[in-house]
This record gives sequence, C-alpha cells and structure tokens, in this order.
Amino acid sequence: MTFDALQARITECRRCPRLVAWREQVAVEKRAAFRDETYWGRPVPAFGDPSARVLVVGLAPAAHGANRTGRMFTGDRSGDWLYRALHRAGFANQAESTGCDDGLRLDDVLITAAVRCAPPANKPTTEERDRCASWLHEELDMSTRVRVIVVLGNFGYVQTLRVLAKRDLPVPRPRVRFGHGVEVPINGGPTLLCSYHPSQQNTFTGKLTEEMFDAIWSRARVLAEGGAPTLTP
Repeated sequence: MTFDALQARITECRRCPRLVAWREQVAVEKRAAFRDETYWGRPVPAFGDPSARVLVVGLAPAAHGANRTGRMFTGDRSGDWLYRALHRAGFANQAESTGCDDGLRLDDVLITAAVRCAPPANKPTTEERDRCASWLHEELDMSTRVRVIVVLGNFGYVQTLRVLAKRDLPVPRPRVRFGHGVEVPINGGPTLLCSYHPSQQNTFTGKLTEEMFDAIWSRARVLAEGGAPTLTP
C-alpha cells in the first residue's frame, strides 16, 4: 500500500459514531465567518513529506480549522503559529496556511494527529483515542526514516508513547513527565521531543512564546540530522 492510499482510507473512516456525528454537524452548521465555504467534515489525513525524518503529532483537528479545510493545522490560529515556526526553521516554503490550494509545502516534516476527527470540546474519549491508534501505527510502518517525533501537548505525547510501546519499543517506565523541551530517547527508535501545544490558551497567556517554539524546531533539526536512531516497525 502507498502512503497516499493509506491517507485515502483514513479519510473514509467511520469507526466512532460520536465523532462522525459531530464533525458532520459542524460542517453543516458552520461558523458565521465561514458560512459560504464548503467544510471538509471528514477525518483529516496527514500532511507533509512522507519520507520525513521529523514527525509531528498533534491532538485532533479543530472543528473550524482542519475539519473545515481538510488539512492538518490549517485555518486556525494554532496552525498560524505552527507554520510560521516551521517556515522560520526552514521546514516549510511559506509561513501562511489557509487552505489545501495555498501552495504550502513541507520538507522533512510530516504532520499527523492522535485523533483524526474533530471531537466535541476538543476532548476525544478514551475509546475514540484507542480506535484511532491503528492509523498512527500504519503511518509509522511507512515512516521508516523518522528520527524525532515532536509531540504537541500532553495528549499527543501520552498517545505516542502508548503506540510505541505496542510496537515493542522500550518506552521508559515510569513515564517521563511531559514538559516543554523535554526529550525522551527511545532505544532502537525515535527521540520524542515535547512541546506545549500552540493553542490560543497557551499562546495568548504567554505559556508558549515564539522563542520557545522556535527552540523546539531548531532542536528537532539537530536530532533529525544527528545520530538519533531510526524508527523500526
């Protein structure tokens, strides 16, 4: 199976009735500012370079962001922060991310999420999280060059550790506590690099600054280009 074929399968997923109902309801009711747009309203595929050495794992699509545009971290303020930072770090050809036809390209970075459908209140259930895990497993099967996984927020961090543990990689026990800039090397696998999520809750309050975020991507490049071990399926 090709990477594109996998992403096509993901966009057809209907495993979680609550998420299916919510994402489709949002796509019909819309936000007033986007009332003339056609919402995606489906699971959101990964976006970026399939042969990337840097994998980014977020939480889930935003209801009026990726659930509207059909592309990870596109169409909301979290995405504005992310793609500006990736552009400054040389991972993106432009700083703007407005829609799938805006010309944005990523180099050596692939962006995915722990949950692929927009959840109500941005909070997936445990069952929804677990049902969605197989998609990340399949992406990792194909992402054999990944050397560093940047996890945006604690939810993505914990889920990534769960997935890696099920791949029989030696995840540290007890779990290393999440924190901005924390690194968790996995013997025989990637290095996890933790970052606060670029949500408005974090960026508006100053919990995450542009300088802090830039430091993550500078470090990700060093890990990707250095001696970090590669991911084994």
